[in-house]
Amino acid sequence: MEQNGVQEYHQLFGSKIHDNREAFEFLIVAVFQPGMSWKVAASKIPVFKRLFADFDYYRVAQFDDVDLEKIESDEQMIQNGRKIRAVLQNAKAASRLEPEFSNLADYFWSFHPMNSDQVDEDELGATVAKDMKKRGFTFVGPTTIRLLLTGMGIIDRKPTA
Repeated sequence: MEQNGVQEYHQLFGSKIHDNREAFEFLIVAVFQPGMSWKVAASKIPVFKRLFADFDYYRVAQFDDVDLEKIESDEQMIQNGRKIRAVLQNAKAASRLEPEFSNLADYFWSFHPMNSDQVDEDELGATVAKDMKKRGFTFVGPTTIRLLLTGMGIIDRKPTA
């Protein structure tokens, strides 16, 4: 039995994530999160890791119809074919970020605000989501991307008193 990913996600959330695979992990959770709680999506991290090549988007970008059928027929996978196909499309889009960016994490960090005290989080989420869509990413709305940027530590959430 696979472990639940909620604790792993919770521990990573808000950390300064520069790791390529962890950036893709956050993107996958962001794709699956709409329409469900973050805990449901995060609970599937072990399943995502197993089915999406240990979060190696270069490998996922090479997946074919056989791989897609295997993922869609996995009993532990969230059964949403559009979101599964979005992960494969996003892997292809992420692999095309080079040479402009060294990797997916570098791409996300390129949006890091100079002064995080004055950042409009909603506006930043919308800006990044719009740029991602232009680059061929899908299922990347402003709200989920804002959460991704917060989760990766790009938007620095200051604790409120």
